[in-house]
Amino acid sequence: MKNWFKNVGPGVLVSAAFIGPGTVTVCTLAGVNFQFALLWALLLSIISCIVLQEMAARLGIVSQAGLSESIRKEIQHPILRGLAITLVLSAIVIGNAAYEAGNITGAVLGITAVLSPLEVQLGSSFSLNIWSVLIGAIAFSLLYIGNYKILERVFIGLVALMSISFIITAFLTQPDFSAILEGMFVPKMGTDGILTVIALVGTTVVPYNLFLHASLVSEKWKDASKIKTARKELTAAIILGGIVSMAIVICAAAPNLVNVSSAADLAVGLNPLFGEYATWFIAIGLLAAGITSAITAPLASAYVVKGCFGWESGIKSAKFRAVWISILSLGVLFSSLRFSPIEIIRFAQIANGLLLPVIAMFLFWIVNKTSVMGKYKNSLLQNILGTIIIVISIFLGAKSIYSVLQNF
Repeated sequence: MKNWFKNVGPGVLVSAAFIGPGTVTVCTLAGVNFQFALLWALLLSIISCIVLQEMAARLGIVSQAGLSESIRKEIQHPILRGLAITLVLSAIVIGNAAYEAGNITGAVLGITAVLSPLEVQLGSSFSLNIWSVLIGAIAFSLLYIGNYKILERVFIGLVALMSISFIITAFLTQPDFSAILEGMFVPKMGTDGILTVIALVGTTVVPYNLFLHASLVSEKWKDASKIKTARKELTAAIILGGIVSMAIVICAAAPNLVNVSSAADLAVGLNPLFGEYATWFIAIGLLAAGITSAITAPLASAYVVKGCFGWESGIKSAKFRAVWISILSLGVLFSSLRFSPIEIIRFAQIANGLLLPVIAMFLFWIVNKTSVMGKYKNSLLQNILGTIIIVISIFLGAKSIYSVLQNF
């Protein structure tokens, strides 16, 4: 057991990163609107996530470099390299700055589901949300310490708390398990469900997690013999994350839930059905999801910038800290003043829609290079799975961009 805990870490951070307030909200809406019918999309997402994250982890361990650093080194043509780096920086750094407000707000929603809001009025137009500042301070403290082992332990605790909260609530709803199995293995969608399917996949297979994972494993493991350990750890962690996502869908599919448009509404809606315990479990789960994403988004951004510009310094360096402090500060500012940077978020959605298939193709290309991976390059099965996932990601990316452009 001691040895098992020693090897837990990077995969848990990836799992914690994709189960943020956005995922909780999307899963809630999927459950309310479609009950168990779209669980198959989550299953597909989990498999895709495992395949791509395994490639990223293998690249990080073998090359001892992050994904953005590999992009900079392996793309030789200066114009193509410049375009790739610009796209990555735009989608990951600007995107995470825009989404960070949602991460912090999600954690605040978890708190205010059971506790009173704390606000300070700033003139006639603005009020400062004290809970947002508190969440930001917690994230800042953990990141500023710059100790990877402490971060690992905190995330293991938060993921455990989040998992227990949502899974127990799912069981409290006493779902029909035969209907759950049907939803997982019998694909149904319809015209109304396509955008929800895109959202479910998009919130699970997250581009910035590929960068984060490659960087984290290169810091934790220095020997290619650890690939098998990393593979087991990430598979277990992502499956657990998938189970949590499915548990949220199951909670939201509970009968007689009406006027539910967010996880906060879900917490309130379950109260008359299953008592105050369900409300507390949902609130705690949402709080944990918000805090984990509020930490991983700035951390991933800093690793991306570090790799793109070739910084040699580590997690405690002034430049590295300046990046994540900027992302976190913008998130706290937008969340505490209740300002939603809609145009920036739309831009980030388009950039991420372009980025996922591009990064998946680059990752696929580089993990097939003998000069980089040696004997650890992709197998035939990994190439087949990778090709299928790239095709799916291109389709979903195009659909995502189209849906965003329609709203302009």
